[in-house]
Amino acid sequence: MAALFGKRLRRSAMTTAVAAAAVAALSASQAPGLTDTQNGRQSTADATPSPGDSATGNSPYYTDLPPLNSPTAPPSTGPGSPGGTGTGAHEAGIPATVLDAYKKAEAELAATKPGCNLPWQLLAAIGKVESGQARGGNVDANGTTLKRITGPPLDGNGFARITDTDNGAYDGDTVHDRAVGPMQFIPSTWEWAGRDGNGDGKKDPNNVYDAALAAGHYLCRGDRDLSQSGGLHAAILSYNHSQEYLNTVLTWLEYYRKGTHEVPDGTGVQPGGRSDGGTGPSPSSSPSSPGTTSPSPGTSKPPKPSKPGGSPGADPSKPGGGGSTSPTPPTPAETVAHIEDAGTGTLNATAGDAFAEPVAVRTENAAGKGVGTVKVKLTVVGDTDLAFSGGFKSVTVVTDSTGKATAPPLRAGEDTGEFTVRATVVDRKLPGLDYKATVSARQADALTRTGDTELTCEAGGQFADPVQVRATYKGDAADGVATTATLIKSKDDATENDKGPYFKDADGKAIRTLKGLKTDGDGRLQLPRIYADDATGTFLLRIDTTGGATLTIELKVTAAGATATPSASPSAT
Repeated sequence: MAALFGKRLRRSAMTTAVAAAAVAALSASQAPGLTDTQNGRQSTADATPSPGDSATGNSPYYTDLPPLNSPTAPPSTGPGSPGGTGTGAHEAGIPATVLDAYKKAEAELAATKPGCNLPWQLLAAIGKVESGQARGGNVDANGTTLKRITGPPLDGNGFARITDTDNGAYDGDTVHDRAVGPMQFIPSTWEWAGRDGNGDGKKDPNNVYDAALAAGHYLCRGDRDLSQSGGLHAAILSYNHSQEYLNTVLTWLEYYRKGTHEVPDGTGVQPGGRSDGGTGPSPSSSPSSPGTTSPSPGTSKPPKPSKPGGSPGADPSKPGGGGSTSPTPPTPAETVAHIEDAGTGTLNATAGDAFAEPVAVRTENAAGKGVGTVKVKLTVVGDTDLAFSGGFKSVTVVTDSTGKATAPPLRAGEDTGEFTVRATVVDRKLPGLDYKATVSARQADALTRTGDTELTCEAGGQFADPVQVRATYKGDAADGVATTATLIKSKDDATENDKGPYFKDADGKAIRTLKGLKTDGDGRLQLPRIYADDATGTFLLRIDTTGGATLTIELKVTAAGATATPSASPSAT
């Protein structure tokens, strides 16, 4: 208890600037938020939206700041000493298994995504803020938490409203989703972001190796370079949409970069204060200190501000406070004179992919000054499967103190073309702001045949071997790419042939062009069976994809009864 009391005294001796930052972080955790609408449902989030989507659903996070003592363990090993088994050492250290998971994730990302430059200290900083390093390293030998770590239900009460997406499989909640595990992924994000970090064949958000590797890949999306401040900040904000969250993580990142040390699993110190004013899903792994009246920075909830026009002793239920007859001040929305773009980039995406740029708007008054706490509704106009993250066709975001608000990322469906996203100020009749979002068809820039057997048959027969091809784009498998197969007249004449090999339609009639074909998830496509009429010779099959990839394959038809001599490989151009 003495060690913990000493820790709090040391924290209370923080500089005025640091203490003020901690209070600001707490205050902003009650900041304006986000409303998602889908099929008449609405949800809200208490964090100011920022670029990128959210791994955590903007769930609460720990706001405690690092201790003032050095993160490197001193040589002393006596009980209660900073470098021994006391609270100070374990506050500064990282549990052994958790630290190992972070370093293994860094090593894998260095090999698979070297341009990202992911430091393990960033994973440690996020792990500290999200779960107190898996509740002080309360994990088994394989890295799985001994007790499930879940955030509060995302029911719209102070956070986003996300109805159940996993039938409770990850978070044990069949009504609403909850952030899960040491890195606090929401189930819908874990479904695509999850990784197997310990090689056991499973992707478990409650396993620190799996969660750390998944977090690393999540942070490294979009060719980010985390050695650059822009990429680093964007990555952190994509984890939780909050400037205060960014500041807190950066503080721990700098702390861990100065050095750290390993402590035994289960002996780390869990933070106390949360961004929602709570104390976390479970007690800290360190003993509490009853009767201490000096709170650590970030462990107390700031006082609720009085309403406009009121005073500390006034009755907040009456306009102006205390029965004042002063006119009610205008709402923020009523002071908005116009809405304008706030640096939104070009909105282009390939079908099925997320847009790299989010829509960002700014509300201003007549003097050109940004107006905060204003609700802005963004709607995908028209009948299209283009939607915001989560499948929402309409979302409402709230402007920050500068008047800026950023929508969740857009995700393209399979509909291609140019679509409109409209931004309007809620509770204010002003001209809206339209954005053009372009969705391009999936493309391939290369097409190859997967087999090497010569394609031959006798006149009037059918080709025994199917035609199989694989499409790629910039070296990666090109899935869902529209493909057309045509039996053409010659290399110089790509019009449809009127004789020779053919396909059959649903009625068994001969056709020589197939449209609407698409490659599978690995970029592969197998054509239907090909038949031959009574014409003999060498014929050409041409396959074209969206994006310009083209492949021409030779088909040889011999006279009935003749013996064809197969060659080692087909002639394909």
